[in-house]
Amino acid sequence: MVTGRNWEQDFSNYLSTERNYSEHTNINYLHDIRDFRSFMIEEAINHFTDVTYTEVRLYLTYLRKQEFARSTVARKISSLRSFYTFLVREKAMTDNPFAFVSHAKKQLRLPKFFYSKEMEALFDVVYANNNPLTLRDRALLELLYATGIRVSECAGILLPDIDQTYQTILIRGKGNKERYVPFGAFALDAVNDYTKGGRDILMQHHAKEHPALLINHYGDPLTARGIRYCLSKVIEKASLTRKIHPHMLRHTFATDLLNNGADMRTVQELLGHASLSSTQIYTHITKEHLKETYMKHHPRA
Repeated sequence: MVTGRNWEQDFSNYLSTERNYSEHTNINYLHDIRDFRSFMIEEAINHFTDVTYTEVRLYLTYLRKQEFARSTVARKISSLRSFYTFLVREKAMTDNPFAFVSHAKKQLRLPKFFYSKEMEALFDVVYANNNPLTLRDRALLELLYATGIRVSECAGILLPDIDQTYQTILIRGKGNKERYVPFGAFALDAVNDYTKGGRDILMQHHAKEHPALLINHYGDPLTARGIRYCLSKVIEKASLTRKIHPHMLRHTFATDLLNNGADMRTVQELLGHASLSSTQIYTHITKEHLKETYMKHHPRA
């Protein structure tokens, strides 16, 4: 099955080196391609290069029978369109069979965010004591809420990236694009408490030397996966009842800014969105929030 050149590996290398995609994004692309390869095996299609528009239509029918969400189908088609664009670029194909495939638009799903009482519960957990790892989790939570940066971006922060005088952090975002993001007094205090009372102690104890801001209990740099684990533990300790995930801190940052009068362009720049349309989704949240407040409190609602 699909003998000869390993197109999946070549595509993965292309995403990492030429497109500068994150490991998480790369894994998602490969997952979609491997799902398609499983479909090819069932249909006795031997090579990626044997796929035509006819096979693509069969695959769309297959996806619909699986009752995937529209957003999932859209993502899978997008991944395969990019993969076949790469094959055309490498002259393995003359045409991209996914180029003109239409599919249902994604459902508009409003980003979920933390309410103020939920944020208070999270902060109560990280301010419960001053042991090194709790100080780290405090700095982590304060930074994410103060800046709205992605978990992967947070993992990449180095000590020299933090300018305490101007209270800004150099953030390396998607595609290695850099931006400076401001942060407030709470985050500044949390970072300073952590570096002195947590990071320095762990680094000395394990005889480690590196510039990564966030570290694990062995003194090694904390990965994006490690950060998600730490945040999940904080969320678990806060005993919040609804289904939540760490990325909601980014949504909360944007929502709180807009609810308190920040303009859209500023929020776009702070979030590192390439397009304003990516930021505009948060206006739907603020409108929903206004409607809920009105319906709840107006005597003639």
